Amino acid sequence: MQILEIKGLRKEYPGFTLDNVSFDVEEGSIMGFIGRNGAGKTTTIKSVLNLVRADGGTVLFEGTDLWANETACKKQIGLVLGEFSFYKRKKLKAIAAVTKQFYPEWDDATYETLLKRFSLDPEKKISELSQGMRVKFALALALSHRAKLLILDEPTSGLDPVSRDELLDIFRDIIEDGEHSILFSTHIISDLEKCADYITYIKGGKIVVSTDADSFKDAYRLVSGEAEQLDRFRDRLIGYRAHAFGFTGLMRRDDAERAEGLKIAPADMESIMIYTEKEDGHESAAE
Repeated sequence: MQILEIKGLRKEYPGFTLDNVSFDVEEGSIMGFIGRNGAGKTTTIKSVLNLVRADGGTVLFEGTDLWANETACKKQIGLVLGEFSFYKRKKLKAIAAVTKQFYPEWDDATYETLLKRFSLDPEKKISELSQGMRVKFALALALSHRAKLLILDEPTSGLDPVSRDELLDIFRDIIEDGEHSILFSTHIISDLEKCADYITYIKGGKIVVSTDADSFKDAYRLVSGEAEQLDRFRDRLIGYRAHAFGFTGLMRRDDAERAEGLKIAPADMESIMIYTEKEDGHESAAE
């Protein structure tokens, strides 16, 4: 079952257009939403939530028109936009007291449990928390009003590797009950290797692909060869990098399987995005 359905979403700005963006988020899953900075990830999220008014398209939350039933739907959605940077001088308990007034489904017991789980002191101020702890606090607020869908926009950006890994474990734990789902927007692709069930890749305001994580990786192969082989295979390469000993690059799986004489290896998500984003198709090692 799809908890979130985005169909034909469009938003125009001078010099940038979010063009016919369509994808679904499955219930009980983590959807990794990837693309380089400026690709349209945040614009998509803000348009979905009507934080900016879209120029076209529809958004369904559990089959209900989200924009037409915005208040009811948003009570079941938790949003984390990067680090929690609001009300820095306020104590956590004060922010929670205000937040709970907007959510009839707020559960004090759940909130207290999450504070203990995340080692959050309600007497501390936001300014006293690390970036990772601020994200945990935002998650605690969202889960305490029983949000079914968490939308996370760059939640691990700026965190050290240990803190990021800890948050990724939390994300996996959240969806284990099958009742919670996560739309996780990030440009840190290695994070998604560890936790994403599905991948939606946006480039220049358009969706390149939206599929399960294994199929996304299996559609491509990393290849390498000697310099004299490059001309022979150049037209099959999605992107490549030339170096003193030859080249390395990315091919679609079917093309790679027919590329006799090249070394072939599985492709990881980060390599797929790096080579796909090369606007001129290649770069040299000296560039």
